[in-house]
Amino acid sequence: VQLQASGGGLVQAGGSLRLSCAASGRTFSNYYMGWFRQAPGKEREFVAGITWSGSSTYNADSVKGRFTISRDNAKNTVDLQMNRLEPEDAAVYYCAADLTHYGGSTHPTDFASWGQGTLVTVSS
Repeated sequence: VQLQASGGGLVQAGGSLRLSCAASGRTFSNYYMGWFRQAPGKEREFVAGITWSGSSTYNADSVKGRFTISRDNAKNTVDLQMNRLEPEDAAVYYCAADLTHYGGSTHPTDFASWGQGTLVTVSS
């Protein structure tokens, strides 16, 4: 499955952004999808995940209550709504597909397909 992330940009602290990931190729609706981020000098970290049906979502503790992941299988998209952004949220954000597990994966090695990343910058 090919993934294309978009929606990044510059936002002030406290503001909002909505990232979107468009999928093509293999049947998108079969896969657990995730968003990760990587800041300069840091490891890639899990942000949020959503099962194929959308019935279950998972969030990193650092974004709970602020970020919401959702998907539209009819449009082959998975979105990440980010509210109350903080400078610590600044990073390149990646969408990814786990082709193996039903849900709950949080480690990057569980995800076989990756988008190219979209940069989020948060000014304080």
